[in-house]
Amino acid sequence: MSVTSTSTSTSTSTSTVTTRRAAGAVGARTTTTTTTAKAAAGIAALAAIGPATWGTTYVTTTELLPADRPLLAAALRALPAGLILLALTRRLPRGDWWWKAAVLGLLNFGAFFPLLFFGAYHLPGGVASTVSAVMPLLVAGFGIGVLKVRPSGRTLLAGLVGVAGVALLVLRGSAAVDPLGIAAMLAATTLMALAVVLSKRWGRPEGVSLLTLTGWQLTAGGLVLAPIALTAEGLPSHLTGANIAGYVYLGLIGTAIAYALWFRGIERLPASSVSFLGLTNPVVATLAGLLLLGQTLTVWQVGGLVLVLGSVLLGQSGGGRVRKQR
Repeated sequence: MSVTSTSTSTSTSTSTVTTRRAAGAVGARTTTTTTTAKAAAGIAALAAIGPATWGTTYVTTTELLPADRPLLAAALRALPAGLILLALTRRLPRGDWWWKAAVLGLLNFGAFFPLLFFGAYHLPGGVASTVSAVMPLLVAGFGIGVLKVRPSGRTLLAGLVGVAGVALLVLRGSAAVDPLGIAAMLAATTLMALAVVLSKRWGRPEGVSLLTLTGWQLTAGGLVLAPIALTAEGLPSHLTGANIAGYVYLGLIGTAIAYALWFRGIERLPASSVSFLGLTNPVVATLAGLLLLGQTLTVWQVGGLVLVLGSVLLGQSGGGRVRKQR
Protein backbone atom coordinates (compact mmCIF):
# COMPACT_ATOMS: atom_id res chain seq x y z
CA MET A 1 0.00 0.00 0.00
CA SER A 2 2.73 2.45 0.98
CA VAL A 3 4.87 1.42 -1.99
CA THR A 4 2.01 2.13 -4.39
CA SER A 5 1.37 5.49 -2.73
CA THR A 6 5.04 6.43 -2.97
CA SER A 7 5.17 5.40 -6.63
CA THR A 8 2.08 7.43 -7.42
CA SER A 9 3.51 10.43 -5.60
CA THR A 10 6.81 10.15 -7.47
CA SER A 11 5.01 9.83 -10.80
CA THR A 12 2.91 12.88 -10.02
CA SER A 13 5.97 14.91 -9.06
CA THR A 14 7.78 13.86 -12.26
CA SER A 15 4.73 14.77 -14.32
CA THR A 16 4.54 18.17 -12.61
CA VAL A 17 8.23 18.88 -13.27
CA THR A 18 7.86 17.82 -16.91
CA THR A 19 4.81 20.04 -17.32
CA ARG A 20 6.63 23.00 -15.79
CA ARG A 21 9.63 22.42 -18.03
CA ALA A 22 7.40 22.24 -21.10
CA ALA A 23 5.65 25.44 -20.05
CA GLY A 24 9.03 27.07 -19.50
CA ALA A 25 10.18 26.00 -22.97
CA VAL A 26 7.03 27.45 -24.54
CA GLY A 27 7.54 30.65 -22.60
CA ALA A 28 11.15 30.86 -23.71
CA ARG A 29 10.16 30.37 -27.33
CA THR A 30 7.48 33.05 -27.01
CA THR A 31 9.98 35.46 -25.47
CA THR A 32 12.52 34.69 -28.20
CA THR A 33 9.91 35.23 -30.91
CA THR A 34 8.85 38.53 -29.36
CA THR A 35 12.46 39.65 -29.00
CA THR A 36 13.19 38.68 -32.61
CA ALA A 37 10.14 40.57 -33.84
CA LYS A 38 11.17 43.67 -31.89
CA ALA A 39 14.72 43.42 -33.19
CA ALA A 40 13.48 43.06 -36.77
CA ALA A 41 11.22 46.08 -36.35
CA GLY A 42 14.12 48.16 -35.01
CA ILE A 43 16.43 47.11 -37.86
CA ALA A 44 13.71 47.82 -40.42
CA ALA A 45 13.07 51.26 -38.93
CA LEU A 46 16.76 52.16 -39.17
CA ALA A 47 17.07 50.74 -42.70
CA ALA A 48 14.03 52.77 -43.79
CA ILE A 49 15.96 55.95 -42.94
CA GLY A 50 17.98 55.31 -46.10
CA PRO A 51 15.19 55.48 -48.70
CA ALA A 52 13.36 58.06 -46.59
CA THR A 53 16.45 60.28 -46.82
CA TRP A 54 16.65 59.65 -50.57
CA GLY A 55 13.11 61.02 -50.75
CA THR A 56 14.51 64.46 -49.91
CA THR A 57 16.93 64.37 -52.87
CA TYR A 58 14.50 66.07 -55.27
CA VAL A 59 13.86 69.02 -52.94
CA THR A 60 17.57 69.33 -52.14
CA THR A 61 18.52 69.21 -55.82
CA THR A 62 15.96 71.77 -56.99
CA GLU A 63 16.40 74.16 -54.08
CA LEU A 64 20.12 73.99 -53.26
CA LEU A 65 22.21 72.53 -56.09
CA PRO A 66 23.38 74.13 -59.37
CA ALA A 67 20.97 73.55 -62.25
CA ASP A 68 21.52 71.02 -65.04
CA ARG A 69 24.33 69.02 -63.42
CA PRO A 70 22.75 65.75 -62.27
CA LEU A 71 25.80 63.60 -63.05
CA LEU A 72 28.05 65.94 -61.11
CA ALA A 73 25.65 65.71 -58.18
CA ALA A 74 25.78 61.91 -58.42
CA ALA A 75 29.58 61.86 -58.53
CA LEU A 76 29.86 64.26 -55.59
CA ARG A 77 27.43 62.12 -53.63
CA ALA A 78 29.47 58.96 -54.09
CA LEU A 79 33.20 59.63 -54.44
CA PRO A 80 33.90 62.07 -51.56
CA ALA A 81 31.77 60.03 -49.16
CA GLY A 82 33.56 56.84 -50.22
CA LEU A 83 37.01 58.37 -49.81
CA ILE A 84 36.11 59.73 -46.37
CA LEU A 85 34.92 56.30 -45.23
CA LEU A 86 38.09 54.70 -46.62
CA ALA A 87 40.22 57.23 -44.71
CA LEU A 88 38.29 56.55 -41.49
CA THR A 89 38.29 52.75 -41.72
CA ARG A 90 41.75 52.36 -43.34
CA ARG A 91 41.02 49.00 -44.88
CA LEU A 92 41.02 47.87 -48.51
CA PRO A 93 39.33 44.82 -50.04
CA ARG A 94 41.17 41.51 -50.21
CA GLY A 95 40.89 38.58 -52.58
CA ASP A 96 37.62 38.27 -54.47
CA TRP A 97 36.18 41.23 -52.60
CA TRP A 98 37.97 43.53 -55.04
CA TRP A 99 35.64 42.50 -57.84
CA LYS A 100 32.62 41.98 -55.58
CA ALA A 101 32.94 45.54 -54.22
CA ALA A 102 33.37 46.82 -57.78
CA VAL A 103 30.25 44.98 -58.97
CA LEU A 104 28.13 46.23 -56.06
CA GLY A 105 29.52 49.76 -56.46
CA LEU A 106 28.59 49.71 -60.14
CA LEU A 107 25.09 48.37 -59.48
CA ASN A 108 24.32 50.70 -56.56
CA PHE A 109 26.04 53.86 -57.82
CA GLY A 110 28.16 53.83 -60.98
CA ALA A 111 25.45 52.54 -63.34
CA PHE A 112 22.40 53.20 -61.17
CA PHE A 113 22.79 56.96 -60.77
CA PRO A 114 23.20 57.84 -64.50
CA LEU A 115 20.18 55.70 -65.43
CA LEU A 116 18.20 57.18 -62.56
CA PHE A 117 18.92 60.77 -63.59
CA PHE A 118 18.30 60.00 -67.28
CA GLY A 119 14.90 58.59 -66.39
CA ALA A 120 14.14 61.48 -64.06
CA TYR A 121 14.93 64.02 -66.80
CA HIS A 122 12.81 62.19 -69.40
CA LEU A 123 9.82 61.32 -67.23
CA PRO A 124 7.51 63.13 -64.84
CA GLY A 125 8.39 62.36 -61.25
CA GLY A 126 5.19 60.35 -60.79
CA VAL A 127 5.91 58.00 -63.66
CA ALA A 128 9.53 57.53 -62.53
CA SER A 129 8.46 56.71 -58.96
CA THR A 130 5.81 54.26 -60.16
CA VAL A 131 8.33 52.36 -62.29
CA SER A 132 10.79 52.19 -59.38
CA ALA A 133 8.04 50.81 -57.13
CA VAL A 134 8.32 47.42 -58.86
CA MET A 135 11.60 46.76 -57.01
CA PRO A 136 10.04 44.41 -54.39
CA LEU A 137 8.67 42.26 -57.21
CA LEU A 138 12.07 42.24 -58.97
CA VAL A 139 13.83 41.29 -55.72
CA ALA A 140 11.36 38.45 -55.28
CA GLY A 141 12.13 37.25 -58.83
CA PHE A 142 15.91 37.47 -58.43
CA GLY A 143 15.62 35.78 -55.05
CA ILE A 144 14.29 32.63 -56.70
CA GLY A 145 17.41 32.17 -58.82
CA VAL A 146 20.11 33.65 -56.58
CA LEU A 147 18.93 32.96 -53.04
CA LYS A 148 16.77 29.90 -53.79
CA VAL A 149 13.90 31.56 -51.92
CA ARG A 150 10.39 31.43 -53.34
CA PRO A 151 8.27 34.50 -52.59
CA SER A 152 5.12 33.96 -50.61
CA GLY A 153 1.69 35.00 -51.86
CA ARG A 154 1.71 37.71 -49.21
CA THR A 155 4.95 39.17 -50.62
CA LEU A 156 3.57 39.26 -54.17
CA LEU A 157 0.31 40.82 -52.97
CA ALA A 158 2.21 43.44 -50.97
CA GLY A 159 4.32 44.24 -54.06
CA LEU A 160 1.25 44.80 -56.23
CA VAL A 161 -0.39 46.92 -53.53
CA GLY A 162 2.78 49.01 -53.30
CA VAL A 163 2.86 49.71 -57.04
CA ALA A 164 -0.83 50.71 -56.97
CA GLY A 165 -0.29 52.94 -53.93
CA VAL A 166 2.71 54.74 -55.44
CA ALA A 167 0.77 55.25 -58.68
CA LEU A 168 -2.10 56.88 -56.80
CA LEU A 169 0.32 58.92 -54.71
CA VAL A 170 2.45 60.43 -57.46
CA LEU A 171 0.87 59.95 -60.89
CA ARG A 172 -0.98 62.76 -62.63
CA GLY A 173 -3.54 62.46 -65.39
CA SER A 174 -1.45 64.53 -67.79
CA ALA A 175 1.72 62.49 -67.24
CA ALA A 176 3.59 61.86 -70.50
CA VAL A 177 5.39 58.61 -71.14
CA ASP A 178 8.80 58.54 -72.84
CA PRO A 179 9.80 54.96 -73.81
CA LEU A 180 13.51 55.72 -73.31
CA GLY A 181 12.82 57.19 -69.88
CA ILE A 182 10.74 54.15 -68.93
CA ALA A 183 13.52 51.83 -70.09
CA ALA A 184 16.14 53.78 -68.11
CA MET A 185 14.10 53.75 -64.90
CA LEU A 186 13.29 50.08 -65.27
CA ALA A 187 16.97 49.31 -65.86
CA ALA A 188 18.00 51.38 -62.82
CA THR A 189 15.42 49.65 -60.63
CA THR A 190 16.52 46.25 -61.91
CA LEU A 191 20.16 47.02 -61.07
CA MET A 192 19.29 48.08 -57.54
CA ALA A 193 17.12 44.98 -57.02
CA LEU A 194 19.99 42.79 -58.22
CA ALA A 195 22.35 44.63 -55.85
CA VAL A 196 20.03 43.84 -52.93
CA VAL A 197 19.99 40.14 -53.76
CA LEU A 198 23.75 39.90 -54.40
CA SER A 199 24.49 41.80 -51.18
CA LYS A 200 22.33 39.27 -49.35
CA ARG A 201 24.09 36.36 -51.09
CA TRP A 202 27.67 37.59 -50.55
CA GLY A 203 27.26 39.17 -47.11
CA ARG A 204 30.46 40.88 -46.03
CA PRO A 205 33.97 39.66 -45.19
CA GLU A 206 34.65 38.47 -41.65
CA GLY A 207 35.82 41.34 -39.45
CA VAL A 208 34.90 44.04 -41.97
CA SER A 209 32.53 46.74 -40.73
CA LEU A 210 29.50 47.99 -42.65
CA LEU A 211 31.10 51.42 -42.97
CA THR A 212 34.14 49.82 -44.59
CA LEU A 213 32.01 47.87 -47.06
CA THR A 214 29.96 51.00 -47.80
CA GLY A 215 33.17 52.95 -48.44
CA TRP A 216 34.40 50.34 -50.92
CA GLN A 217 31.19 50.50 -52.93
CA LEU A 218 30.91 54.29 -52.88
CA THR A 219 34.49 54.70 -54.03
CA ALA A 220 34.11 52.16 -56.83
CA GLY A 221 30.92 53.78 -58.06
CA GLY A 222 32.33 57.29 -57.67
CA LEU A 223 35.39 56.44 -59.75
CA VAL A 224 33.05 55.45 -62.57
CA LEU A 225 30.87 58.54 -62.21
CA ALA A 226 33.55 61.23 -61.85
CA PRO A 227 35.04 61.10 -65.38
CA ILE A 228 31.57 60.84 -66.94
CA ALA A 229 30.35 63.88 -65.01
CA LEU A 230 33.45 65.97 -65.75
CA THR A 231 33.32 65.10 -69.45
CA ALA A 232 29.59 65.55 -69.96
CA GLU A 233 28.87 68.49 -67.64
CA GLY A 234 32.08 69.98 -66.25
CA LEU A 235 32.37 71.99 -63.07
CA PRO A 236 30.23 75.06 -62.30
CA SER A 237 31.97 78.43 -62.51
CA HIS A 238 31.32 79.08 -58.80
CA LEU A 239 29.57 77.50 -55.83
CA THR A 240 27.31 79.31 -53.38
CA GLY A 241 26.93 78.49 -49.72
CA ALA A 242 23.59 76.83 -50.53
CA ASN A 243 25.28 74.67 -53.18
CA ILE A 244 27.94 73.51 -50.74
CA ALA A 245 25.35 72.79 -48.06
CA GLY A 246 23.34 70.74 -50.54
CA TYR A 247 26.34 68.69 -51.63
CA VAL A 248 27.42 68.08 -48.02
CA TYR A 249 23.91 66.99 -47.05
CA LEU A 250 23.57 64.60 -50.00
CA GLY A 251 27.06 63.18 -49.57
CA LEU A 252 27.11 62.75 -45.79
CA ILE A 253 23.47 62.21 -44.77
CA GLY A 254 21.84 61.14 -48.03
CA THR A 255 24.60 58.77 -49.12
CA ALA A 256 27.23 57.69 -46.55
CA ILE A 257 24.90 57.30 -43.56
CA ALA A 258 21.79 56.41 -45.56
CA TYR A 259 23.48 53.63 -47.52
CA ALA A 260 25.25 52.24 -44.45
CA LEU A 261 21.85 51.83 -42.75
CA TRP A 262 20.37 50.41 -45.96
CA PHE A 263 23.16 47.84 -46.29
CA ARG A 264 22.73 46.95 -42.61
CA GLY A 265 19.07 46.19 -43.29
CA ILE A 266 19.97 44.06 -46.31
CA GLU A 267 22.41 42.07 -44.20
CA ARG A 268 20.06 41.32 -41.31
CA LEU A 269 16.58 41.20 -42.86
CA PRO A 270 15.12 38.99 -45.59
CA ALA A 271 15.74 40.50 -49.03
CA SER A 272 12.02 40.72 -49.75
CA SER A 273 11.35 42.58 -46.50
CA VAL A 274 14.04 45.20 -46.98
CA SER A 275 13.01 45.84 -50.59
CA PHE A 276 9.61 47.12 -49.43
CA LEU A 277 11.31 49.77 -47.32
CA GLY A 278 12.29 51.50 -50.57
CA LEU A 279 8.65 52.49 -50.97
CA THR A 280 9.15 55.08 -48.24
CA ASN A 281 11.11 57.11 -50.83
CA PRO A 282 8.11 58.45 -52.82
CA VAL A 283 6.17 58.92 -49.59
CA VAL A 284 8.84 61.20 -48.12
CA ALA A 285 9.30 62.94 -51.48
CA THR A 286 5.57 63.72 -51.55
CA LEU A 287 5.53 64.91 -47.93
CA ALA A 288 8.62 67.06 -48.53
CA GLY A 289 6.86 68.74 -51.43
CA LEU A 290 3.83 69.24 -49.22
CA LEU A 291 5.77 70.82 -46.35
CA LEU A 292 8.59 72.66 -48.13
CA LEU A 293 7.23 73.51 -51.58
CA GLY A 294 3.64 74.32 -50.67
CA GLN A 295 2.13 71.43 -52.63
CA THR A 296 -1.23 69.91 -51.71
CA LEU A 297 -2.59 66.35 -51.47
CA THR A 298 -5.74 65.09 -53.17
CA VAL A 299 -8.03 62.41 -51.77
CA TRP A 300 -6.54 59.91 -54.22
CA GLN A 301 -3.04 60.72 -53.00
CA VAL A 302 -4.06 60.17 -49.39
CA GLY A 303 -5.47 56.80 -50.43
CA GLY A 304 -2.22 56.00 -52.21
CA LEU A 305 -0.25 56.96 -49.10
CA VAL A 306 -2.31 54.53 -47.01
CA LEU A 307 -1.79 51.75 -49.56
CA VAL A 308 1.98 52.31 -49.65
CA LEU A 309 2.29 52.21 -45.87
CA GLY A 310 0.11 49.10 -45.78
CA SER A 311 2.32 47.48 -48.42
CA VAL A 312 5.47 48.21 -46.39
CA LEU A 313 3.94 46.71 -43.24
CA LEU A 314 2.61 43.69 -45.12
CA GLY A 315 6.01 43.16 -46.70
CA GLN A 316 7.65 43.04 -43.26
CA SER A 317 5.24 40.55 -41.74
CA GLY A 318 6.59 37.66 -43.79
CA GLY A 319 10.21 38.17 -42.73
CA GLY A 320 12.42 35.40 -41.45
CA ARG A 321 15.05 35.33 -38.73
CA VAL A 322 17.18 38.30 -37.89
CA ARG A 323 20.91 37.75 -38.39
CA LYS A 324 23.10 38.52 -35.42
CA GLN A 325 25.65 41.30 -35.60
CA ARG A 326 29.21 40.20 -36.31
